[in-house]
Amino acid sequence: MGEAYIVEAVRTPVGRRKGSLAAVHPADLGAHVLTALVERCGVDPGAVEDVVFGCLDTIGGQAGDIARTCWLAAGLPEHVPGVTLDRQCGSSQQAVHFAAQGVLSGTQDLVVAGGVQNMTRIPIAAAMAAGQEYGFEDPYSGSVGWRKRYGDQPVSQYHGAELIARHWDIGREDMERFALASHRKALHAIDSGWFDKEIAPLPELAVDEGPRRDTTLEKMAGLKTLAPGGRLTAALSSQISDGASAMLIASERAVAEHGLTPRARIHHMSVRGSDPIMMLTAPIPATEHALARTGMSIGDFDAIEINEAFACVVLAWLKETGADPAKVNPCGGAIALGHPLGATGTKLMTTLLHQLERTGGRWGLQTMCEGGGQANVTIIERL
Repeated sequence: MGEAYIVEAVRTPVGRRKGSLAAVHPADLGAHVLTALVERCGVDPGAVEDVVFGCLDTIGGQAGDIARTCWLAAGLPEHVPGVTLDRQCGSSQQAVHFAAQGVLSGTQDLVVAGGVQNMTRIPIAAAMAAGQEYGFEDPYSGSVGWRKRYGDQPVSQYHGAELIARHWDIGREDMERFALASHRKALHAIDSGWFDKEIAPLPELAVDEGPRRDTTLEKMAGLKTLAPGGRLTAALSSQISDGASAMLIASERAVAEHGLTPRARIHHMSVRGSDPIMMLTAPIPATEHALARTGMSIGDFDAIEINEAFACVVLAWLKETGADPAKVNPCGGAIALGHPLGATGTKLMTTLLHQLERTGGRWGLQTMCEGGGQANVTIIERL
């Protein structure tokens, strides 16, 4: 079996909810990043065999197979198809897995993987809300089999995050310190120009607008909790955001035929499931599984990206894995930089690749919690 290489990786800056990218149609967000990807790698876009995009809440401007729409909106060749997938927050990380699996199987040579989400225009869970408006069943409680297995327990990321904070005894102050550090790291990365190479600026926005320079522990302490008697506040969760990201995955044959320069090799891909009620714990068993499959240890990695859906998700993962906190989300995370759902997987991998290149690191690991109690793990080797 051959190799699957990352040739190029690019993302838009991430816009805040109701911020600079709010009015940009999702297809145009995706088209922008696809245009930048093709221009940067210099490949003939007609040689691309598929475009695999992650996106959630595929209604309105995100309906109709947004992967295909983004490609066509970019003015790229009509014969190249596209497919849109939903593995919740890990959708575009899964897009990388599907693209790499196509390459490794020998059935494809050049595949684009990425994702797009405009959460301002189409709010989180909009598809479920639309279904209820038309009288359709709830995706969970409406199922006899689901109720038989899980009863009437709430199925909510907020509920799951509260359960995690209690189970691992993670206090609000610990989470606030983590959140403040996320903002400070993100601002340091922006001010130091660390994101410049990975971002394709838009006319509306050139840099990430999520990080807050005026955030303090005192301000966080004054916020109300999301639930009465809970530990979590809005400051301790990922920001609602707008953005897009994309990568080009290539086979050894495509690298040779098109004169491409690989930047990283995909060393490992896996996905695991966990309790769908606690929901956000799957990165723990998923990381354990990946390390067992590869024979690697957590200390082997030079940089790690784990999505900051909530501060407690990362803090619980750190407790269980023993990872060095200094190597985890060194450029800040979704608490500061935002989480444009379907785009976040390839956004994080783009940052991970550039971080390894900037520091001279070799190994990178990425994982993220996902709806339904799931988590992907991808290990890349910088070349």
